[in-house]
Amino acid sequence: MASEFEAAYREKLLSAEAAAALIPSGAKLAMGMGVSQPPALLAALARRAEQGLVGDIRLYYLLSTAIAGETVLREELADRIQPYSLFHGPVERAIDRRAAEAGRRGVRFIPTSFQQVPRLMCDEVGVDSLVCTVSPMDADGWFSFGTNTDYAKPVADRVGRVIVEVNPHMPRTFGDSRLHVSQVAAIVEHAAPLIEAPRAALRPEDRAIGALIAGLVEDGATLQLGIGAVPDAVCEALAGHRDLGLHTEMLTPGPVELMRRGAITNARKTLHPGKGIFTFSMGDRTTYDFIDGNPDLEAYPVSYVNDPAVIARNAKMVSINATLQVDLTGACCSEFLDGRQYTAAGGQLDFVRGASASPGGRSIIACHATAARGTASRIVARLDGPVTTPRNDVHHIVTEHGVANLRGLTSEERACALIAIAAPQFREELARAAREQGLIFG
Repeated sequence: MASEFEAAYREKLLSAEAAAALIPSGAKLAMGMGVSQPPALLAALARRAEQGLVGDIRLYYLLSTAIAGETVLREELADRIQPYSLFHGPVERAIDRRAAEAGRRGVRFIPTSFQQVPRLMCDEVGVDSLVCTVSPMDADGWFSFGTNTDYAKPVADRVGRVIVEVNPHMPRTFGDSRLHVSQVAAIVEHAAPLIEAPRAALRPEDRAIGALIAGLVEDGATLQLGIGAVPDAVCEALAGHRDLGLHTEMLTPGPVELMRRGAITNARKTLHPGKGIFTFSMGDRTTYDFIDGNPDLEAYPVSYVNDPAVIARNAKMVSINATLQVDLTGACCSEFLDGRQYTAAGGQLDFVRGASASPGGRSIIACHATAARGTASRIVARLDGPVTTPRNDVHHIVTEHGVANLRGLTSEERACALIAIAAPQFREELARAAREQGLIFG
């Protein structure tokens, strides 16, 4: 005999076309982030827009993938589905570049920290709908947000129209990452491999930075890491550490490998002991398989995971983030490049402040010393874009040439410390700029 939950499931089960038709013109629609973007639903919505059946939809999201790029973010649909990005990626950068060349508007960008996204979407923007991918329902009527609890969970708890795409490849996660069938307006079933993020090949500079950062991490520390070659190099260099913990916004293959090797055990954590905490994941199939039903991992909304006060409850919290530019006072721009929005602030400042307030904690911001194949310095006299992490909050800056601990240093000492870890060919020029700004003398 079918349970009441199975009956509710069948009653709400629709084709992608019928489910997309529930999204009216004028809707303020939140789209799942990254891996959780639902391919069948987004394709159906794009077809409706293409046919003129729906329009004036405002689409709010972070970190789109090719799934969205090839459907709802197609530029010919921009007058009917207007994209509002809270975190740019390759898809948005390509759209913005083409728009600038054609003299038209690109993707609208809303500056915000990652931790504030649920509140911004619900209280400021007033989104009324959510589409995302979830795992299959369990016997008690619960879906799991799987790889993407982030803003999907808190938004789903507040909006009136939640449409989910059930994918058997989506892992189930513990923590606060569930959605009940009673909260759902429509269900679409669609099996498709999850989006995977390829791992970058490590260069000598990455390994040099990774080794320097690993030297700042004590056994028993709790880590936050991002994605890319430098975080991968850090994880490689941490393989010999013991009893590390994990409290991170993003779970990637690097920390998963450290858990497999026994370097991350979460045994000495002061918050959620024994559990690795994350809010979203992006990696490869091995990563998703590791997450699935793993009691050693728990996923929570970003409003919790990225709350600096929560982060600070982890003793020896170490945040490890990347930046694009550092000025001679220590201020970091981590989101702007070549005069355009490149990414966004994300959770960098939240974790910098949370780690700084943690007992025995420290924050680390890393970058290669140069960009553009060695022709430009990432340590600069003045930033080319907005300040993502203010100089007052910066602790350690790391390049392949060394570590600058800026805490407690004067402006002059900061400038000298940063010039010392810049690429050698740019140090004289930076020293001259520092003298012109009155930062150093003599």
